[in-house]
Amino acid sequence: MIRALLKCFTLKFLSCRNRPRFHHSDKEKIGSLMESLSSTNVSAMRVVAIGGGTGLSTLLRGLRGHVAVAGQSAPADDELIRDLAAVVTVTDDGGSSGRLRQEFNMLPPGDLRNCMVALSEEEDLITQLFGHRFRSGGSIQGHNFGNLFVAALTEITGDFGHAIQLASKILATRGRIYPATTENLTLVARMDDGSVVRGETKISASRKRIVELMLDPPVAEPLPETIEAIERADLISVGPGSLYTSLITNLLVKGIPEALAATRGVRVFICNLMTQANESLGLTASQHIERIYEHTGEPIFDFALVNTAPVSPEMLLRYAAEGATPIIPDVERIEEMGIHCVVGNFLSEGNVLRHAPERVAGALLELARLKLARPARSTAQTV
Repeated sequence: MIRALLKCFTLKFLSCRNRPRFHHSDKEKIGSLMESLSSTNVSAMRVVAIGGGTGLSTLLRGLRGHVAVAGQSAPADDELIRDLAAVVTVTDDGGSSGRLRQEFNMLPPGDLRNCMVALSEEEDLITQLFGHRFRSGGSIQGHNFGNLFVAALTEITGDFGHAIQLASKILATRGRIYPATTENLTLVARMDDGSVVRGETKISASRKRIVELMLDPPVAEPLPETIEAIERADLISVGPGSLYTSLITNLLVKGIPEALAATRGVRVFICNLMTQANESLGLTASQHIERIYEHTGEPIFDFALVNTAPVSPEMLLRYAAEGATPIIPDVERIEEMGIHCVVGNFLSEGNVLRHAPERVAGALLELARLKLARPARSTAQTV
C-alpha cells in the first residue's frame, strides 16, 4: 500500500603563530594574504559544501542567495557562485529515514531532503510540505512527506542518485546535491573503552567517547560527479556538523580525502559552536581538526572559521544540561598546524544555537574571491 501511495503523492506533486589572526570582517588583511595568489573570476566561482545534518542545510541557506540565476540581477556584493554542490552523508539509520532504508532497501533521504529544502526557490512552502509528518495512515504514520517523495522517485527511477537530481530539478534548487556515496553503509565506531558499536543511532546514543569511525563495508565508492566537483572547486567547505557522524563519515568514502588534498581550491573547516555529547565533549577547535586528520591521514584544510562571540548565559544553561559547552577557539594551535584561522561572530541564537548563515557565507566568499593557486601541497605537513 505504501508504494502505491508514494507514487500517487509524487505524480500529484509533479503537476600558525606567525600567521595573522583574521577577523571575518577584516577584508584588508585577508586581501593582503591572497594578494600573492592568482585571481579567479568571481562570476565563475564554484563552491562545494561537505557535511550533513542541520549544519550543512544552515550553511546552504546562506550560500543560496549568492548563486547566480539566469535572468536575475546579481547580488549587490557581486560575490556570485556559478556552481554550488553539496556532498551529504548517507548513514542515518533512525526515524523515518531508517524505516524507509529497511523497507525499500534505499539510502536514508533525511539529510539530502533538508539540503533540497534549503536550496529551493520557495523554501517556506517546501519546508512546510516536506516537513509534514503523517500522524495517522497505518504504514505511512510517522513518515514526513519529503522522505516519501524521495522514496517514490527512487522507486520510479530505480536509482537513488538519479532520484535526488530529479527532485532537485523539480524543486528548482540553486545547486546540485550529491550523496557522499550510493552504497548502503553501516557506521561502526570503536569507543574509548574498546567496545565496538554499529549503526549511527546506537553510536549517537552511546555514553562512550568515539575514538575511531569506520564504514562497513570498509570501501565505499563516491559518485564521479562528487570527485569532479571537488577537483574543479574554487572553494570547498567541511562543516559545520556532528564531528564524526556528519563530517568524518563523508571523509571515509574512497577518493574524497584524496581529492581534497589535491584540489587547488580554498579548503575551509567550519568549526561547530558547541561541543556535543559522545562526539566532541571537551574538544577544542584544533582538536576537532586533529580528529579529522586522524581519519584522512593527511592535511586537507587551508583555513578554519571559528566563532569567538560569547554565548548568552541563558543558552549556556540550556546546553549545560547535555554537558555541552562552547568550543574553545585555540587559535595559536590551529595556526601551528599550518591553517590560517578566521575568527568572528558566526553564531545566531534562537530556540537553539545555529551558525548565522549569511555571516558564514560572507566570510567563506571573502576567502574564495582569490583562488589559492599554489604549488602542490607538501605531504610532509603534519599535525
